[in-house]
Amino acid sequence: MQSRLKSKLAKLPASPGVYFYKDKTGEIIYIGKAANLKNRVKQYFQKNHTGDPKTKVLISEIADLDFTPVETEADALFLEAELVRRYLPRFNILLRDDKSQLYIRIDINSDYPTVKLVRRPLDDGAKYFGPYESSFAIKRALRYLRRAFPYAENRPVAQKRVSLHYHLGLDPGLEEGKTSLEAYRTNLRKLMQYLSGRRKGLVREIEREMKKAAKAQDFEKAAIARNQLAALQQLSRQILFSDREIAAASYDKALVEIMNLLDLPKPPRRIEGFDISHMQGTDTAASMVVFINGLPDKTAYRKFKMRYKANDDFAHMKETISRRLREINRQKWGLPDLVLIDGGKGQLAAALAARDECGLDFPMIGLAKREEEIILAKSEVAGQTNSRFMALGAHAFETKDFIRVILPASSHLIKLLQRIRDESHRFALSYHSTLKRRRQTTSLLDEVLGVGPLTKKKLLRYFGSTRRIFAADPTDLVAILGPKKGADLSKHLSSVKSQK
Repeated sequence: MQSRLKSKLAKLPASPGVYFYKDKTGEIIYIGKAANLKNRVKQYFQKNHTGDPKTKVLISEIADLDFTPVETEADALFLEAELVRRYLPRFNILLRDDKSQLYIRIDINSDYPTVKLVRRPLDDGAKYFGPYESSFAIKRALRYLRRAFPYAENRPVAQKRVSLHYHLGLDPGLEEGKTSLEAYRTNLRKLMQYLSGRRKGLVREIEREMKKAAKAQDFEKAAIARNQLAALQQLSRQILFSDREIAAASYDKALVEIMNLLDLPKPPRRIEGFDISHMQGTDTAASMVVFINGLPDKTAYRKFKMRYKANDDFAHMKETISRRLREINRQKWGLPDLVLIDGGKGQLAAALAARDECGLDFPMIGLAKREEEIILAKSEVAGQTNSRFMALGAHAFETKDFIRVILPASSHLIKLLQRIRDESHRFALSYHSTLKRRRQTTSLLDEVLGVGPLTKKKLLRYFGSTRRIFAADPTDLVAILGPKKGADLSKHLSSVKSQK
């Protein structure tokens, strides 16, 4: 065993955490979680270690390791999934034995939100967290979290009274009005905040709510907050996975690397990623995704429908950043510590121009797709850049106004930027597809006499999609729109279908 590896093994703490195995090129080949880092990692290097052939191949390729200690097993469980999605280590796939992974699905925008475990995420408007490899651990964690944030697992059918779970404090009792829909959604947002790895911020928020309610003598609300805190404290003491087989910003190596690359005073806490999506200049949409301490905060994602009608990515990027930085949005969302633009010099220049017009100053970088180049504006980079680039193993190429930085493919920073870029692209494409479907539906309905904007909105809200409007029974259309308008629309849709 190499002396460097031995040295790191000797420094392993006896605390929960996440560990990273690397090969001789520095590429991360496996990420795992542990209730006790010291015990778990050392098991791989014992002389009498037994394992399947795939595990033996993994051990033979380990040349280096890193680790990140965390406070609880719950932190490791929920945040390990994000790190695997960021780095995509090949042995995390090989060692799964073709088992499906689990996702937590929360349809918070439904009129009766539920929380379920599913095998495959769908583009159905629900929020998904995961994937998680250990079904045992995730089910056990949710069992404890349900005590803090009661939720429904299924929509009741022909049920006249609240379920037993309500009386046990595990269900909101929405069907009998025991909890309002808005209060239930607020409760689910807290659950989502925990699943996103923001436990400390959530605990502080609940503590503030408890003190505020007690001061206002709303003792029932204060008791609910107190019970939530007690349930979260109990969860931190539970053994969720033991060694069956995230961390603060100062522990995330990618954030430390970007701090060194840009010569920032501290690792960036809030990173925002922006992308533009369109089809030949139509239905243009922009996305803003938010990563807090290197992890996605999906509750903070935002989308923009472009007002400027042209096939011009640069103009659309400028419009997006200008709207993001409006005074009202700065007050609601705060300012980012770093902005990542999906694109090269043109997109970055447009974003910088929008920022400068707002009189603001925070770092912006681009990520060009072809060679995964980090694009920096010379005016934004200070100090001795060459020494910083060399320390990260980067190659830099200067043009008149920009610097192109190419980092090793195994770089922590590149993995994080790719993750943010891919997430912003996915979110923008999803909204673009929604706009396209709406336009197609609207253009068909425009041809029907008497069907105006309010009627279109009413139909889309009721049926949910173009396909469902086309498949609607005439009696449903009459019930929604009235006899004349419903009959006219039914006749029009029938003629359109007959022409196809």
